[in-house]
Amino acid sequence: MANLTLYHVAPSRSSVVLWMLEELGEPYDLEVMSFTKDDLRTPDYLKINPMGKVPALKHGDTIVTEGAAICTYLADAFPQAKLNVPIGDPRRGPYLKWLFFGPSCVEAAIADRAFPRAGEAPRRALGYGDHESVMNVLSEGVRGGPYLLGEQFTAADVVIGSGIRWGMMFKGIPERPEFIAYAKRLAERPAAKRATAKDQQLKAAAEAAA
Repeated sequence: MANLTLYHVAPSRSSVVLWMLEELGEPYDLEVMSFTKDDLRTPDYLKINPMGKVPALKHGDTIVTEGAAICTYLADAFPQAKLNVPIGDPRRGPYLKWLFFGPSCVEAAIADRAFPRAGEAPRRALGYGDHESVMNVLSEGVRGGPYLLGEQFTAADVVIGSGIRWGMMFKGIPERPEFIAYAKRLAERPAAKRATAKDQQLKAAAEAAA
């Protein structure tokens, strides 16, 4: 039994952490769950994640929830994978900025675009400001490349890259050339390919058993 266990629905937000684990190169177990069977609302799982959602990660006796937090935790817990920027390195500021920008700005902007309000919310009331600003900041971030911090691939690329790949798939992010090029680079990473293949296998198995 591995020391790392990911509670996972294939595919879902926990797929971000699945990719991160593949990049990490450490052994891990999957606790495969299902939205349709209400696995996420059982008393046992709510003890792990009271929000009743995935991802959740168990590392020994430590439980971490929220995808970006899990990726940050794993990168720091296993520094030998070189997926983090250590404390004291001035690049840690931009690195953390991108890790937080994913769930607080990118995902929120995509969700609001997908499910518009009846009335327009004041820009100052939204943590991400407005959709166009988020897209422009993202464009600048990925344009320098090949990764957000230049030559080093980090957990921030897992978080932001997943958001961009998912967002373009559902038309919440425009298919700008820089987004397409960045997503293509990430999709070619061996760990990303392994994670995608695992999700496809798990999804097919779940559909066959339904």
